[in-house]
Amino acid sequence: MKELIKFIAQELVDFPDQVSVDEIEGNQTSVIELKVAKEDLGKVIGKQGRTARAMRTLLSAASAKIKKRTVLEIIE
Repeated sequence: MKELIKFIAQELVDFPDQVSVDEIEGNQTSVIELKVAKEDLGKVIGKQGRTARAMRTLLSAASAKIKKRTVLEIIE
């Protein structure tokens, strides 16, 4: 999951070297924290949050296969 989000984010931003992804795992739920450069924050979120929503949809579909809930948080 972590690698999927990192790959998508690096393809979207202008500064791919500043993308960092941390995963906090629990019993049933994982939280993935995505940090990007301040200039790239708008590109990751997208117009009206569409890009972020699409990333969350992909993440939930991938995590459903392993029967685990995953939450994506975009950190400033």
